[in-house]
Amino acid sequence: MPENDVASAALSEATVFIKPKRARPFFGRHPWVLESAILRVDGEPASGAVVDVVTHDGNFIARGLWNASSRIRIRLYTFVEDEALDETFLRTRIENAVSLRQSLGLYSEKSGCRLINSEGDSLSGIIVDQYGSYLALQVTALAMAERLDVICDSLENLLRPKGILLRGAERGLGKLEGLHLPDRQLRGERPDGPIFVEEHGLRFGVDLTEGQKTGYYLDQRENRQAAAAYAAGRRVLDMFCYSGGFGVASAISGNASSVLSVDSSIKAVSLARANAELNNATTMSVEQADAFEKLSSLHEKGEKFGMVILDPPKFARSRASASDALRAYHRINRLGVDLLEPGGILVTCSCSGAISRDDFLMMLSAVGQRSGRTLQLLEHRGAAIDHPVNLHCLEGEYLKCSIVRVD
Repeated sequence: MPENDVASAALSEATVFIKPKRARPFFGRHPWVLESAILRVDGEPASGAVVDVVTHDGNFIARGLWNASSRIRIRLYTFVEDEALDETFLRTRIENAVSLRQSLGLYSEKSGCRLINSEGDSLSGIIVDQYGSYLALQVTALAMAERLDVICDSLENLLRPKGILLRGAERGLGKLEGLHLPDRQLRGERPDGPIFVEEHGLRFGVDLTEGQKTGYYLDQRENRQAAAAYAAGRRVLDMFCYSGGFGVASAISGNASSVLSVDSSIKAVSLARANAELNNATTMSVEQADAFEKLSSLHEKGEKFGMVILDPPKFARSRASASDALRAYHRINRLGVDLLEPGGILVTCSCSGAISRDDFLMMLSAVGQRSGRTLQLLEHRGAAIDHPVNLHCLEGEYLKCSIVRVD
């Protein structure tokens, strides 16, 4: 393609008109244009193409990338009319995201860090996590999948990683976006075993090839230490423990008298046991069991704990499933509260973006009412600071971590 045609395509291949009275969110810089907001399209953009978004009467709003397969028909990346969505633009955004983590002192080859947080870094559809000398990349938008070479080139030039691995999108998201990206090695060498990272003086093995998400839950980094601060002398139950982060922190940093960590996954249990051993967490034991069944069994046996930690997987993948998810959260938290001794601490989390902070706290209030116990909110926390939230897209504020005293 001639150079002037490339430049033109980077500006726009089609014009998308927004319905009357539907443009306000985009003037407010919200980055998602749903199919239902579109009046008409001038042109025939292919998926991944650059398009201009304008008002119903033709005034420029923003520029983004088109996806005919997705309910999010356009992801917006710039609100500046003469700014092209070209390779230079993408490289600059990536550099800005990495620079932020470096300026905050978060980037180190001994630790783990989220380098790019999708909408939080104005790079909708890209997630990049760093573990030691390796990068794990997750693509959640078709247009970004088509730009993988530019993304990898930029990351290699900036950070010189030993390897870059591609991890698949969350269950169901690939289908919604028209994405077909199996896990694979993108650049460099493949790790021959777990990668070990440091976190607040603790060490954790991370499985980059088969672990959940990109291998580890970096978003809970500070929350694990916050929870550990309440663990001294307590008997701790850590449900949905995955690789044992909360349990190890409670045992070692928090000096809990004992920790029982539980997960339904054989691989997670194996990893949690290895991390307990790695940190010499001799007061921590790990079991494989279904969470609901284990909680019910402990209750039937009359067991009591000084702290219960609940960090379940995503119960809601959309607002349509929010009601069912809140019922599941209510059930799991009610079981957790029933296992707490008076004055015990409940650390309860939700990673469902479709569940708001207010929804979550109201659910906990209802748990207190139904159980006949008073719940005191001590802390309500979010994701670690390497997971910034774009204030024009509050859907990115997905993680909730409430620390509650139960009388």
